[in-house]
Amino acid sequence: MKRREFIHLAGLGTGAMMLSVPLLGNDIHPEMLLANPLDVAQKKVLADVALNTARSNGASYADVRIGRYLNQFIFTRENKVQNTTNTESFGVGIRVIANGTWGFASTNDVSTEGIQKATLTAVAIAKANAKIQKEPVDLVPVKGYGDVSWKTPIERNAMEVPISEKVDMLLNANSEAMKNGANYINTALFMVNEQKYFASTEGSYIDQDIHRIWPTFTVTVIDPTAGKFKTRQALSAPMGMGFEYMDGRASSKLQSPGGLIAYTNHYDIVEDATVAALQAKEMLTAKSVEPGKYDLILDPNHLGLTIHESVGHPLELDRVLGYEANYAGTSFATLDKWKTKNFKYGSDIVNIFADKTQEGSLGAVGFDDEGVKTKRWDLIKDGVLVNYQAIRDQAKIIDETESHGCCYAQSWNDVQFQRMPNVSLAPGKEKYSAMDMIKDVENGIYIVGRGSYSIDQQRYNFQFGGTLFYEVKNGKITGMLNDVAYQSNTQEFWNSCVKICDQSDYRLFGSFFDGKGQPSQVSAVSHGSATTRFNGVNVINTGRNI
Repeated sequence: MKRREFIHLAGLGTGAMMLSVPLLGNDIHPEMLLANPLDVAQKKVLADVALNTARSNGASYADVRIGRYLNQFIFTRENKVQNTTNTESFGVGIRVIANGTWGFASTNDVSTEGIQKATLTAVAIAKANAKIQKEPVDLVPVKGYGDVSWKTPIERNAMEVPISEKVDMLLNANSEAMKNGANYINTALFMVNEQKYFASTEGSYIDQDIHRIWPTFTVTVIDPTAGKFKTRQALSAPMGMGFEYMDGRASSKLQSPGGLIAYTNHYDIVEDATVAALQAKEMLTAKSVEPGKYDLILDPNHLGLTIHESVGHPLELDRVLGYEANYAGTSFATLDKWKTKNFKYGSDIVNIFADKTQEGSLGAVGFDDEGVKTKRWDLIKDGVLVNYQAIRDQAKIIDETESHGCCYAQSWNDVQFQRMPNVSLAPGKEKYSAMDMIKDVENGIYIVGRGSYSIDQQRYNFQFGGTLFYEVKNGKITGMLNDVAYQSNTQEFWNSCVKICDQSDYRLFGSFFDGKGQPSQVSAVSHGSATTRFNGVNVINTGRNI
């Protein structure tokens, strides 16, 4: 990553996330984002080179991924364009099993000779590793699908939209924020297109075209007299959509408590930036929270992060088994708890599911990077832990007969491994809105947006902040609060869940750069929920703990 790109990202408060992002690829002209270097027929011919070479050299299994990864990032600040980045990464990754052991190699030489050489290297690595392998790799079966394709259902390819149009939109958002009191604003627009071709010795030839988009900003308002400043992050959600996400359709807006606008599957960055400046000004004079026990009303734009950290990560089977211990920790949700079939992860109304098929989500694909058709499955049912997230060489450990279809690699140059699918909280079944929820609370706090957080290495004890906080007294919002964070442990927190709004309030939150593994890789994942209430949660005053 170029230094100037990192500086721009750090200015948005996303630099920490991007530290684990590898070299994005080669800089290219924006028009090249729409080029098509190989058609499907050519990819199949090249894939067969790898598969045949692997078989003839002793591999019992092989898969090949021909990937073209495109990125366009645009950064602005106030009335200036800071940078535009257009990159392409193109190459082939080959994974094999030989003598019961995995081997992997990759190359950016996308030719018959280059692929043959990389395949031979993968086989040699597998055979070398077999000398220390204690047990052979045991894959659950997967159906061969023949020639199939899948594409993110988009209305407008973001890569086709002129950069000038995107820049004008960001600068317009900046201008409106400044008119309404912002002293500073950084905006960014991230667009990703993964063009992936997968083939395996089990008979699948899968072509996929995947699109993701993330608009975001940070608004800062300063009170020079008091020497204070406040920031407000964007309330957007990164999505698995095209540029139509940016059209701000009125039908995609929900009126939330506190006069907030909640965006569902379309977003208006100009409107959000305008409101952000006004809310940041209000935050300057908001009172500081009194520590104590509160009923928390958590908006989906906030709750998604709590789901991600306290449910998504601890139910990754490789983490449960200790494979992540050296990098990101282990999990309190150990296999012995799952085997009891009655471990109460949450209250009876907590139903959390994994889903790689949900339209508009960041994790939506037709097939994972092992050629497994994606699906939905339960993780927590009626509050009870019932399953984990597992791929082909893990599934038998938890008595599954098939992979969950959640294997992913961030590029052709990286080996695929188990990654978090979309993990979401099911909405309530009875008609119930966020406004109804406010009316039912006597002493509570309504929290919107993500903030700073901390969670231990077993994903058990945690603390979460947020973006906006509103005091709720006797069924009404009485004003803004500052310095709010809540503390709990995962099991206590989810067992305090008492009410969930219905499907009409269900929205997606997302993580565009979620890191895991050694060497580290990033992936994108969504978390859906409706507004949810948790009773009697411990709230601290962060201002008093400095």
